Amino acid sequence: MITFLICLTALVVAYFTYGRYLEKVCEIDSSNPVPSKTHYDGVDYLPLPRWRIFLIQLLNIAGLGPIFGALLGAAYGPVAFLWITLGGIFIGAMHDFVAGVISLKNAGLSLPEIIGKYMGEGTRKFMRIAALLLMVLVGAVFMSQPAELIAANISMYSLETAMSATMSWEVFVVILLILLYYILATIMPIDKIIGRIYPVFGLAVLVMALGILGVLLFNTDKYVIPELTSLQNCIANAKDFPIVPMLFTTIACGAISGFHATQSPMMARCMTNEKQSRSVFYGAMIAESIIALIWAAIAMAFWGGVEGLNDAIAQYGGSAARMVNTISVETLGSFVAPFVVVGVVACAITSGDTAFRSARLIAADMLNISQTGLAKRVLVSLPLFLLGLFIIFALPFQTIWSYFAWMNQTLAAITLWCITVYLAKHRKPVVIGLLPALFMTYICSSYIFVSPMMAGLENRVLAYVLGGALTVVIGMAILLQFKKGNR
Repeated sequence: MITFLICLTALVVAYFTYGRYLEKVCEIDSSNPVPSKTHYDGVDYLPLPRWRIFLIQLLNIAGLGPIFGALLGAAYGPVAFLWITLGGIFIGAMHDFVAGVISLKNAGLSLPEIIGKYMGEGTRKFMRIAALLLMVLVGAVFMSQPAELIAANISMYSLETAMSATMSWEVFVVILLILLYYILATIMPIDKIIGRIYPVFGLAVLVMALGILGVLLFNTDKYVIPELTSLQNCIANAKDFPIVPMLFTTIACGAISGFHATQSPMMARCMTNEKQSRSVFYGAMIAESIIALIWAAIAMAFWGGVEGLNDAIAQYGGSAARMVNTISVETLGSFVAPFVVVGVVACAITSGDTAFRSARLIAADMLNISQTGLAKRVLVSLPLFLLGLFIIFALPFQTIWSYFAWMNQTLAAITLWCITVYLAKHRKPVVIGLLPALFMTYICSSYIFVSPMMAGLENRVLAYVLGGALTVVIGMAILLQFKKGNR
């Protein structure tokens, strides 16, 4: 419990300390013009109140990651608390804040266009494709898993079972309803659906987090949170899943997620004052880290420790959705549990819809297609939805999630390098971006050589050396590109 409380306190304190420091670094000025006023179009560039923007940003970024990822990542042991806390404060929240501010100061440009501006045309082209693919993967994941959770709660077949046998008409209905909502949320003006429904979903998310937190704080006899006493890897198959890099990709949202930087430009286009940046960008990420911390804690405490959690993961076949449902019902009872389930579903759906919306904006920017007309928004969106449906039916969830996790953190690493270049060009403290960029580049590089889904080298020393060498090569290439651009 002590470790958990220290981490929780550190996250809250960081918002008022490191968050304010980043404000000074980025020279936040309330008198500067904002995109919602200079580029108003009534669809994407549209001023909204700060409380609504915060809720939208929180629900955009707090998808399944801080719940499912934290639950599965807790299998590594209390070391997960350390990653969520330090990663959230110094890497994830910094990443979200500075990336959001860069977009805010550049007419609300989408992430690939920002990266192209600061890192060159070649990187821009790569990021356009990578970001589009990531957005569709996110949309697919956040369409299938809410459907599975909803199905589990109304005694339907799970999506996994349905795919391997005969899908029930009920599951089809759930998927189609979610898809219909996604389509409407993607093509309609942001204030018509997203801006109105998110406060309702936000309430469910708050009930979810506070409910589980209350269980942890006031039922300490039954649910004991393990303390961090070492950096030991407690996962069942520690040989195949070392802490470095696997923990850092399993727990992404809640610590750092490249997906977040794709969402920030949408909110940058709706802000009415640069002073809103800390609460919207840094604050939403801190809130997400708190959600991840809570779910990591309950995951370990509910099954009587890390060993029990690993047994449960094996018993449930790695289905985080069913594990969340079990935790919710048994800890909060049949009356409150549905609010938790709604909160989890809301987190997923409200990331999936904005993932597709972000994909539309990225594709539109890439193809230079105006989005003021409904027909053009439909034209850009339709292929994205078809690709998402294909992924759902063609690939197992675990495969989708594994590649999503790596691509997500790779996107985060590239964004961190863009932040570093931005800070260097504006003569700001480069170290706050450089150290996280090097760290995440090493995580993503070593993942290529360690993960069974990729090279899967049994010689770990060689894998880590190759990861380090690739990190050095990438860092030197970016440095040379930066010097070339500043001649």
